[in-house]
Amino acid sequence: MTVYCGIDWAETHHDIALIDDDGQLLAKRRIGDDAAGYQLLLDLLAEYGDSAEALIPVAIETSHGLLVAALRTGSRKVFAVNPLAAARYRDRHGVSRKKSDPGDALVLANILRTDMPMHRPLPADSDLAKAITVLARAQQDAVWNRQQIANQSRSLLREYYPAALAAFQHRPGGLTRPDARTILALAPTPARAARLTLTQLRSALKKAGRRRGIDAEAIRLREVFRAEYAHHPASLEDAFGIQLLSLIRQLDAVCQAADDLAEAVEASFREHPDAEILLSFPGLGVQLAARVLAEIGDDRTRFADARGLKAYAGSAPITRASGKKHFVGRRFVKNDRLINAGFLWAFASLTASLGANSHYRRRREHGDWHAAAQRNLLNRMLGQLFHCLQTRQHFDEQRAFTSPISSSLTAAA
Repeated sequence: MTVYCGIDWAETHHDIALIDDDGQLLAKRRIGDDAAGYQLLLDLLAEYGDSAEALIPVAIETSHGLLVAALRTGSRKVFAVNPLAAARYRDRHGVSRKKSDPGDALVLANILRTDMPMHRPLPADSDLAKAITVLARAQQDAVWNRQQIANQSRSLLREYYPAALAAFQHRPGGLTRPDARTILALAPTPARAARLTLTQLRSALKKAGRRRGIDAEAIRLREVFRAEYAHHPASLEDAFGIQLLSLIRQLDAVCQAADDLAEAVEASFREHPDAEILLSFPGLGVQLAARVLAEIGDDRTRFADARGLKAYAGSAPITRASGKKHFVGRRFVKNDRLINAGFLWAFASLTASLGANSHYRRRREHGDWHAAAQRNLLNRMLGQLFHCLQTRQHFDEQRAFTSPISSSLTAAA
């Protein structure tokens, strides 16, 4: 008898359902979200034949957490079923739209009984790859948070402090630069900035870590801060300044977090055996390569072919056809973190690879907009990455782009 397990996950408790080949309910149980509850689940599985040789497959609506870690013992297949897909399956068991946690656990178990080949189990990634996933995603979140707070600061400065935008916005890094954050913390209002002396500006630049061109930069900043601008009343400017200081403190913290996490990502990523292959691709630096590895993992059986990887990333187009209607467009259901890193990768490869640049230009000449051309380029690069990872070889520009245009560009160079 084959047994299937479904688990309805919640924060404080979990509902378990076990069924057989005929869909008959064998057992149901509610366990707590603690070590005792996890052990009770494992004991229940063992009671119905779970062993190292015949592990009972489990369906659950999450792919992370201690409960999933407790289940992933040996070679057990754990299926993370999308809650939206589970809701569609629920309608197969009744049209009254009733819902309960034990009922959802039963639905998940029946998904495995009827449609297990249609769902993909969690990949068997190495512990190092899982650690890289945690660090790379945390660093990506820190970068996004940094940009969000910088945007809030920029919007605030537009309200009362245009001199600060004139001083820093056009520089690489903008308001996230150490010198920008240091000087804005020293002078959060236009009136205080106009009173800064050259000595104070030099000291602030040195404190921010600047080593060259200090005198010229101090003179430039003084001229910008003392130029003529419109002003609010002094009391209102002071209130804006207090708000800016709170944002600068948040910006300092998130910038430091992003830098610390970037160092941790680099240290872990360089230990991985796939690191050199990923870094051989044009446009992939350590941080971007780590983000790509974090999302695709190192389980080489995860994707049956390159098309699976492209669909997972959202770079492959999707076709909707019915009768005389036929539409080919981009995917909306995808790994958002991977497609974000992929667009950065495709954009960076335009200056790092003649073949990638010519491929992008051909797509633009074909009529694609910028985003569509980049997505097409990413689609091709992902296919090459899949091949290189499977065959354990580095990226080869000549073999990757063999079109006449890229060949002529290479010969001209």
